[in-house]
Amino acid sequence: MMTTYDMLANIRQHSLVVAQLADQLVTALAQNSQATHHTSRELVIAGALLHDIAKTPCLKEPCNHAKVGAQICREHGYPEVAAIVEEHVILKHHEPARYARGEFTAEEIVYYADKRVRHHQVVNLNERLEYIIDHYGQNDPIRRQLIRDNFSRCVELEAFLFQWLDFPPKDLGKL
Repeated sequence: MMTTYDMLANIRQHSLVVAQLADQLVTALAQNSQATHHTSRELVIAGALLHDIAKTPCLKEPCNHAKVGAQICREHGYPEVAAIVEEHVILKHHEPARYARGEFTAEEIVYYADKRVRHHQVVNLNERLEYIIDHYGQNDPIRRQLIRDNFSRCVELEAFLFQWLDFPPKDLGKL
């Protein structure tokens, strides 16, 4: 599908790094017997690999790449992957009570992994936030605040996620 939708090399590389991080997260969660829910590793990896499937077409003709990407996945018969792709920019649900029980969905894992990768480098959330505000904030104070609000949820998700992992956020991608 990356070839079919002419995914640019840099976007493909970004997606591969996001998939590696997402795999690291879902694998580490599965190893924690205290976590109460484990999502499918294969689904997480598929969602991470395809999360930016519509990025290249949306660069050529502006569109919402998360929604268009989800539609592409549905058209190819991958509704579960479509749900992940659709939520990789903004999660529909933010459920701290569930996170506190060690329950994380594929959508949340890919969303978080994507927020940790700038181009093909693993960065902390503050670095990624700065980049997104600079590139997508459009010098619009309201848009910039929406981005910050989204990231505050991501910071909270990170705190809960790493309560269930045996390594800190700064080690993600190094193991």
